[in-house]
Amino acid sequence: MTNREFLTEYVLAFTHSLLHAGVTKAVISPGSRSTPLAYAFMKQQGIETYRQIDERSAGFYALGLAKASNAPVVLLCTSGTAAANYFPAIVEAYYARVPLIVVTADRPHELREVGAPQAINQINLFGSHVKWSVDLALPEQGNHLDSLKRHLGRAATLAKTAPKGPVHLNVPFREPLSIDFDQAYVSGTELYRFESGERLTDKAADFLTEVFTQSRGLLIAGENTGEIPVEQWEFIRRLGWPVLADPLSNLRANVPADLHELIIDSYDALLKNAEFADRVAPDAVVRIGPQPVSKPLSLFLRKAKPARYVVLDESPMLRDPQSAATHHIQQHFSALWQLKLNAKSSHPYLSLWITAQKLVQETMETHCQEELDEGVLAKAFFDELNDCDLTVSSSMPIRDADTYFQTTQRDVRIFANRGANGIDGVVSTAFGIQAANKRPGYLLIGDLALLHDLNGLIASKLQHADMTIVVMNNDGGGIFSYLPQSKEERYYEDLFGTPTGIQFKAAAEMYDAEYFPVKTTAELQAALRMPKEKPVRILEVATDRANNVKIHRKLWSRLDEELDAWN
Repeated sequence: MTNREFLTEYVLAFTHSLLHAGVTKAVISPGSRSTPLAYAFMKQQGIETYRQIDERSAGFYALGLAKASNAPVVLLCTSGTAAANYFPAIVEAYYARVPLIVVTADRPHELREVGAPQAINQINLFGSHVKWSVDLALPEQGNHLDSLKRHLGRAATLAKTAPKGPVHLNVPFREPLSIDFDQAYVSGTELYRFESGERLTDKAADFLTEVFTQSRGLLIAGENTGEIPVEQWEFIRRLGWPVLADPLSNLRANVPADLHELIIDSYDALLKNAEFADRVAPDAVVRIGPQPVSKPLSLFLRKAKPARYVVLDESPMLRDPQSAATHHIQQHFSALWQLKLNAKSSHPYLSLWITAQKLVQETMETHCQEELDEGVLAKAFFDELNDCDLTVSSSMPIRDADTYFQTTQRDVRIFANRGANGIDGVVSTAFGIQAANKRPGYLLIGDLALLHDLNGLIASKLQHADMTIVVMNNDGGGIFSYLPQSKEERYYEDLFGTPTGIQFKAAAEMYDAEYFPVKTTAELQAALRMPKEKPVRILEVATDRANNVKIHRKLWSRLDEELDAWN
């Protein structure tokens, strides 16, 4: 394809996606940089276009259209001061709660802040007077159209979600700016949305009920910080689908005995095996909560492309990092418990998952008896917990929880900071969780993350606390050893390994915490079982980064071989 074809593909996807989201009106202020989109809007059947030369007047003209029709209206202009002239109408729309989709064309990144004509800083130009602002990607070879469509659907839905208001899309273009008027739009995967409300609409309920009749279906459960209600367990029981449960879903603990087989906790390991992943490609997927941490699961969903991939997310800002969802139900997932499903009988698809999971569990049990690394030690730690809350740091601890925290009837609620996935503030978060729930608190953390928030330990001196911290000290950034950076030896230790040589005994003394150094699973278990004498206990587990990678990869190879033999 030529650059002109890529540009045409991009702008046609732009207008078609807005039409698909229910946008039927656009106000255009003519200008040079916005030429490709102006052409596309004029060409787009189903969208009525209006022209207004003066951008200030255009803004209020669009405001009147949107106010009277009670629906989002597009407002399109070229780059530079043209966009600034929209500001009065945008301020009015924000406070009057009128839905506008403000589209400002822009110079490409290399022409910003270099004195190019009509190139002002348009990023977040309208500040707090829009509900959302995004700087979109340039049209180019390999257009990420699925991502573009998600952003446009997001913009339209957010504009009309209470409180209604304006949103801002900044769209950079490179010259030449002409499009091919004869090029046809090839529709890809469109995202279908169901409106929100206190309860599922009849349309959404009927759609979901039909989806749940599928036999090759998966329920994917992401993070859920609330307690699991009886109604959710009953829904899982009647649904009869495999439930791929992220450790933060809190569906791996306190599990009713008759539902153990339905909770699949080994999916991360299972989906690393290409043949098994192909065998279990689903016809339907329903996800509740955010996308789980597992990368193999993300790759599996992207490749499988189920005909119906439904996400329940109460926000119009749908969390869909792979742009794989086909349907968005803007509702909290607890609305599912309203559905009256007929109980399913066992199906060969479910049996595949159950049998494979048992194979993984048996292999892991043997592996943990023969090997020693952070993962094996983490499993020994998890197996000791009951009637408590566990906070898990980002980086390797959350991944080890995904692999090694297995379905149990023990009562362990798991928490983590997975919004931005950072390692800062983890200690303080754990103390806050313990203070709120007033149950014994446990924290699994790496040495760098503990250093980032060492002052969080002062919480134990200011109010009641009950915290046990297990720090996996591999003297640096352990997760980088699994990433491509580790293959380049130059500067690796300086930039990524970052060894400090720090041990935490002195820190424990400074904060008057109990301290135990441990090296083996037996020592770890013994330290965990000892009665606590102080509010905080720190168990420092000395591990080796190179050995951790070796043993982790040995487990993955072992599981792969067992699955290949079984497949």
